[in-house]
Amino acid sequence: MKVVTFDSDTNRECRDLFINQASAEGIAQAQVDLIAEQIGDEGQIAVLSASVNATNQNAWIALMEEELAANHPNIELVEVAYGDDDDQTSFDKTAALLQTYPELKGIVSPTTVGIAAAARYLSTSEYKGEVALTGLGTPNQMREYIEDGTVTAFALWNPADLGYLAAWAAQALITGEITGAEGDSFEAGRLGTYEVGENGTVLLGDPFVFNADNIADFDF
Repeated sequence: MKVVTFDSDTNRECRDLFINQASAEGIAQAQVDLIAEQIGDEGQIAVLSASVNATNQNAWIALMEEELAANHPNIELVEVAYGDDDDQTSFDKTAALLQTYPELKGIVSPTTVGIAAAARYLSTSEYKGEVALTGLGTPNQMREYIEDGTVTAFALWNPADLGYLAAWAAQALITGEITGAEGDSFEAGRLGTYEVGENGTVLLGDPFVFNADNIADFDF
């Protein structure tokens, strides 16, 4: 029996392949790219994260800090705030950031709870259209904020593509096109050719960016 995991992995010895929706490096890069574009690559920004001990968030933020220091000298990260993945706490933290840093030009929230709460605050405030907001969110929770101009673009991964790739990977295993060994390659329909990486992992690709041009195409 061939076993393929996706979205969340299990022990390596319990499956043949893991289809990873995004790498930590890819997520960090996408968020820096988005905020840099939206604020003209200069000015003060803040991060609204989940909790202090959220390992994935902390890894992304550390990589974002490295990217900012290396390639965006005119962007200053003034604070990493924590909304504890609670809507009201994240809403209040957004208000506090804007009051503490009157020159703030952007907020990055790499958590779906945080970005939605921050967008809700910005949408009815004097900062709407003045302070950029991006991060990781889902189309259904962010649609109204894209449509009313509060948010220009944000990222996540495309779950349809993730499931699609997992199905093609399973087929490739079943037919013997691949064994799951590092370096194996297989065709994944409209997504093209993929290669198996270290520890039997196949990376979907860069995070998917949602904006006014495509958000109506998604329902999740």
